[in-house]
Amino acid sequence: MSDFLQQLHEQLAENERRGLTRVLGFGTAPAVVVVDFTRAFTEPGDAMPLAADFSAEIEATTTVLASARAAGVPVYYTAAVYEEPDLADAGIWAKKVPASVTLRAGTAGVELDARLGRRDDEALVIKKYASAFFGTDLATRLTARGVDTILLCGCTTSGCVRASAVDGLQHGFRVMVVREGVGDRNPAAHRQSMLDMQAKYADIVALDATTEYLAQA
Repeated sequence: MSDFLQQLHEQLAENERRGLTRVLGFGTAPAVVVVDFTRAFTEPGDAMPLAADFSAEIEATTTVLASARAAGVPVYYTAAVYEEPDLADAGIWAKKVPASVTLRAGTAGVELDARLGRRDDEALVIKKYASAFFGTDLATRLTARGVDTILLCGCTTSGCVRASAVDGLQHGFRVMVVREGVGDRNPAAHRQSMLDMQAKYADIVALDATTEYLAQA
């Protein structure tokens, strides 16, 4: 077991002992939500300053997607896309993160990574801010399908994944963050965010446990 996994398990055990947290567990009606695996985030290079090498995380996500498709479980992708020429629809965030310019509508950066193999019946939710829920109809779509469990993959762990986990919980969903399917440009931020989500907002679940769950969905 890696040092990080050991820390994760030890923190969970201590927090449970103190009554600060408990494992939510999978529900009965899942959906997969893949956050921001678009080219602006997954193709490192000078043209894509937001990007990092998420090859391993995308590979894990494709495994989740294959299991979800086999089980008939709905899949949703998110992409941050800005249509206003001056990025006015990004609000103050565009001032805080100037690299948001790579998320302009109609540019390569906002295209989903082709490795995901998105299908025609898999929805794309366009968002303007970190959370997959803020200013979108994702919660309504999930509720209409009777979903109670979100299987969360994507990037970045400390940003849009964490924000989506917080809002998912606040909308009444069991949020399961697939450990191997999320990543961050900053390893330290990734680790701390995983610990934080496990403590307060979500369960951090292994890829194997996720696919086993989907096989029974």
